[in-house]
Amino acid sequence: MITARQIDLVQDSFALVIPVSADAAAEFYRRLFESAPDTRPLFKNDMAEQGRKLFLTLATVVDALDRLDEVVPVARELAIRHVGYGVADRHYDVVGAALIETLRMGLGPRFDAETEAAWGAAYTILADTMVEAARARRAA
Repeated sequence: MITARQIDLVQDSFALVIPVSADAAAEFYRRLFESAPDTRPLFKNDMAEQGRKLFLTLATVVDALDRLDEVVPVARELAIRHVGYGVADRHYDVVGAALIETLRMGLGPRFDAETEAAWGAAYTILADTMVEAARARRAA
């Protein structure tokens, strides 16, 4: 579950990242590939474009955190597509860690413990939803 305060913290901190989203995306993927080199082959397209798509997806999710009924179907569809790309359940943890580290680095002192916990809560909802959908797709 995510609280109204946590939603505000995620949305407010994400607004600070938007102006530097290209750099943040590059840093995110650098961290992801460093911590999980097996994810690199999953990305066959232009990484600048991939970063743009990442931030568009994040913006959609962050904007709708107070309307989870809108986020959940989108997350499920995204997870089903990711199964086809070769994404495994274990990748969600490394993606979450790379995201948190990228935000911590980019936001510095503005990414305090409360904001980090809020992002953790939001990401857990998203990742749990996606893992559940991916498992259901693989089982079908």
